[in-house]
Amino acid sequence: MKILSPRVHGYIDYAVAALFLLAPSLFGFGGFPETLCYILGAVHVGMTLLTAFPLGAAKIIPFPVHGALEAAVGVFLVAAPWLFNFDEAAPAARNFFVVSGVAIGLVWLLTDYRSAYATTAASARYRSEHRSFS
Repeated sequence: MKILSPRVHGYIDYAVAALFLLAPSLFGFGGFPETLCYILGAVHVGMTLLTAFPLGAAKIIPFPVHGALEAAVGVFLVAAPWLFNFDEAAPAARNFFVVSGVAIGLVWLLTDYRSAYATTAASARYRSEHRSFS
């Protein structure tokens, strides 16, 4: 069930980026998890600004590609505490990353990445390149 429109997804994206940038201060963790949060927040803002959807500025990345990248990020976030060995040393960071990954996964599941509302030159170009002729 795809209940999130591209516009609503854009608002969520900017909120997620802000949360990543504020999380180390809000939840009191530092070190590598803090650095990773700042990198993820900056990358998320950049990707959102470059996405071809109503709240994107440059409209370069097709919205379905944006969705695929977010799905991968959701999985990465859940695994990050164990990949980078801060699962026991920083429980606040571990919990933040796991909850964030699950939340991004839910947003991915609920977003309509093929919405006509997101149609722009970039997403139209993506669809024409990936059209099935069967």
